[in-house]
Amino acid sequence: MEDEGTVRAGGGLPTASRMALRGPAVRRLLALRAGKGLTASHVRVAADALGVSERTVWRWLAAAGRDEAAADEPGARAQTSTRFTITPEVRGLLALWKGNVRAVHRELVLRAARESPPGGAPSLTTLHRAIRRDLTPGERAGLAGGERAARKHDVFLARPRGWRNKVWETDHMQVPVLVEIEGRARRPWITWFTDCATNAITGVAVTPVHPSRESVLSALRSAVLREEPYGPFGGLPEKVRVDRGKDFLSKTVTAAFDLLDVTVEDLPAYTPHLKGTVEGLNRAVESMFLAALPGYARQPRPGKRAARPKDEALLSFEEFTAWLLAWTSWWNTEHQPAPLRGRTPLEAWQDDPTPLRDVPAADLWTFTLEDAGTRTLTTRGIRFKKRDYVGAWMTGQAGIQVRIRFMPHHDHRIEVYHATTGRYLGPADLADQATDEQISAVRRARAARSRRLKKDLQSVQHERYAAVNQPAAPQLLGALTGAQAEAELAQAAGTSLSDLALPDLIPPAAPPPDWRTPPSLATQTAPGRPASHPSAPAPGRLPGQTADPAENGDAS
Repeated sequence: MEDEGTVRAGGGLPTASRMALRGPAVRRLLALRAGKGLTASHVRVAADALGVSERTVWRWLAAAGRDEAAADEPGARAQTSTRFTITPEVRGLLALWKGNVRAVHRELVLRAARESPPGGAPSLTTLHRAIRRDLTPGERAGLAGGERAARKHDVFLARPRGWRNKVWETDHMQVPVLVEIEGRARRPWITWFTDCATNAITGVAVTPVHPSRESVLSALRSAVLREEPYGPFGGLPEKVRVDRGKDFLSKTVTAAFDLLDVTVEDLPAYTPHLKGTVEGLNRAVESMFLAALPGYARQPRPGKRAARPKDEALLSFEEFTAWLLAWTSWWNTEHQPAPLRGRTPLEAWQDDPTPLRDVPAADLWTFTLEDAGTRTLTTRGIRFKKRDYVGAWMTGQAGIQVRIRFMPHHDHRIEVYHATTGRYLGPADLADQATDEQISAVRRARAARSRRLKKDLQSVQHERYAAVNQPAAPQLLGALTGAQAEAELAQAAGTSLSDLALPDLIPPAAPPPDWRTPPSLATQTAPGRPASHPSAPAPGRLPGQTADPAENGDAS
């Protein structure tokens, strides 16, 4: 019986490991031969370790002696010049056909048949093998699905977590849940800030329709304030990462960050991996919370509508906001994200001794308002956006210069400051503001007008063409009689002002004799005596003398 020490070492190694050891083993044997220390015992040990025969190892050494490149991959099959490889032409066809190898093969066969003399195209199996050999998984995915698909095969470094309020990330997200908003089913938007060190949601704002800079400012206030009901998370961060959104980079938001001494890091476009904390939150809220809500619009295939029961009762906007805030509280106080290793965001926040920078609520409100310049306070109040704003504090203040700051899209109130000292004077409300019933009536009228206009446009654009199964010019459907065509054209001509104009019915009068008139225009004037200058008296009449009635044809 063989001793355990004589058992082949190569028999216990995986095939991939033995293949990886071939190159280093052969190079070591070559070094021994160069130093005249190579013996048959060395070759025998190497053969046992690699799981091959001694003759094979001697053959690898002979090949490496003839060509040093053979020592890199001993035993590899020699590459012939006729082997098919992926060329730039094939890469272009793969991109054109979105990674469809069979379509690329058909194209190569057609091109080979058109060559003179006809060339040879690779078989489908050879093409598949060459693609797997010459292209990386990321390249294959990128040629089929673009940059986003290729990015899934990349390797990304993990940022150090840092400390609380070192870096925040912010983003908009349209939730895949239909919510009843003023009688219509809409998908609201969420704007939130999250702390990268503790995974805590520091601030959130919900918008019924598409968000704006007002949504960012509202979420920022809730993120910075630490008093109830926003605490205990908050304070001023050192940096905020944004993804080139126009709302986050607007003048008002940028000015607010500058005044609060917060650095804004504008990330390149289409790089969600650079703000992975908030992107992970966007994915988590859908799978952990939104998917269980009524009205969840499951992501359909492109071009398909999201299927949901017709009798499903949708949440109101108030109910959805309350449920979302409750889930946010659960995430911060009970959920244990994997990066925190068994701790909740609240525990991670409280365990961090980093001091916090707080801002008074009144100052924060001022920082997050948009500046509208200076105005003069008159007896009618303050004129802003062609409307008057008044406040009780304005009594006896008419004539002073004031500076206006306001919350974007909140037109019912403005905040007024003294233009010289900057002292806060007070709020001003819109004068003669419409009632809720009037606003609802105006909205209904606008909606009805929009639907009527849309219907009129669609009735004109709905042109139908005949279906064909042979190459032919498009044939418009909808037969008309001659009388119908003439009636419709007459109706259209009767409504066109250009057709109603008759410039040649009454020719213009001849110009005065002292004017230089081109002959082509002089022949188009009415016969008779030439017209006089408007500012000059008629021939034979003194200035101020009235015309004789007989000259105007008034004599009987």
